[in-house]
Amino acid sequence: MSIRTLIVDDETLGRERIRKLLSVESGIEIIGECGDGASAIQTILRDKPDLVFLDVQMPEADGFTVLREVGIDRIPAVIFITAYDQFALKAFEVHAVDYLMKPFDKERFKVALQRAVERIQRRQAGDLNQRLSTLLADVLPAHPPRGPERIAVKSSGRLLFVKMEDIDWVEAADNYVNLHVGKEQHLHRETMAAIEAQLPAASFMRISRSTIVNLDRIKELQPLFHGEYAVILKSGTRLTLSRSYRDRVDRLMR
Repeated sequence: MSIRTLIVDDETLGRERIRKLLSVESGIEIIGECGDGASAIQTILRDKPDLVFLDVQMPEADGFTVLREVGIDRIPAVIFITAYDQFALKAFEVHAVDYLMKPFDKERFKVALQRAVERIQRRQAGDLNQRLSTLLADVLPAHPPRGPERIAVKSSGRLLFVKMEDIDWVEAADNYVNLHVGKEQHLHRETMAAIEAQLPAASFMRISRSTIVNLDRIKELQPLFHGEYAVILKSGTRLTLSRSYRDRVDRLMR
């Protein structure tokens, strides 16, 4: 009987490396790949894999959020993929949860995989659930603090406060980002990565290197050529979901 395995990593190269390493292992069936936490949650609940390679650091919903949303009692065996520093890794070691520290080599990968396979074969689900529960309790607050609800934008010597929920979409503009709020635009000195981290992941999604959209503003999705999609907003604005972000189409359709 093969071990049904899911790969979750927001980096394409990361997923490809794990897939390549698994391809030479007997008894492993790769049932899918996910490039973000939201699709990982859906896939785990729907397909019920035996083993998940789970990236801890992802821009929308990180690995710990995936665990919390799926529910400890429904989580399969997990091998965490992480770039955390050595101090943070102590949490994994203390709770005997398998992890791979980026960049990892072939030998370390085989050790983590073998441990996971042995655990699955012994069916120690209760033991695993207890360790994951304790890990989450240590690394996450019981009630995650709410992030800021507005962004302070400097404009003509003034400081404007823009509510995040009022932002329709965001576009990159060299060393700035342009916040589109209704008929207004606000140029804000920030990188796309930084503004993406500030915006609530449940409401905003990056659809290209230069575009983040408020999901509530989307009216229509139209397929284009070569894996791209046109994203039509309620205002009539037409944006493009690029080919490298097409794995997020499932979330848009939900």
